[in-house]
Amino acid sequence: MSKPRGRPARGRGITREQVLDAALRLLEEGGAGFSMRALAARLEVTPMSLYHHVGDHAGLLRAIADRVYAGVLEPGDVLDDALAGIRDILLRYHGLVADYPQLTLAIFAEPAAFAGTTRAITDRLLSLLEPLTDDPLLWLETLVDHAHGNALAFQAARGDRALAGTMRERYRQALDRLLESLPESTPGTASPR
Repeated sequence: MSKPRGRPARGRGITREQVLDAALRLLEEGGAGFSMRALAARLEVTPMSLYHHVGDHAGLLRAIADRVYAGVLEPGDVLDDALAGIRDILLRYHGLVADYPQLTLAIFAEPAAFAGTTRAITDRLLSLLEPLTDDPLLWLETLVDHAHGNALAFQAARGDRALAGTMRERYRQALDRLLESLPESTPGTASPR
């Protein structure tokens, strides 16, 4: 006999937190099988019951990203030293992308999911870059793409703590070199488009 499907029995409802927990586990097990139907099956509910908690697929990804990336922007971020602020944000973000690579790939595949915390991270980085260069968008793209590429490469280090540690240190070194060259990109020297 199969388990009854549909809305959970009275008193056994699922919470938004349960939905997000299960969604993150499912996503990290393999992004290709991530869907509202697969999540509903995991939670033993109908796909429609998920929409009450997260809206649509993009809303689900936004909610997961908001949870995962919540600590990237901290109230105590260095605001009087733009380079230090950029570095701190990117190091925290890089670590989380390395820990949750499938989330990043899912957001790439669903442009409507780029909102909430992910958008706030981008906006903060851009605001820190604007006084440093006439081409803050180019620098934003360079720094974020570098963080993404390096963090996604961590899949090669899964289970190898020494390699992961080396890769994190190499990222820090490369980020520092990029940031050291940023003040050389002085106002009035924006790259041609």
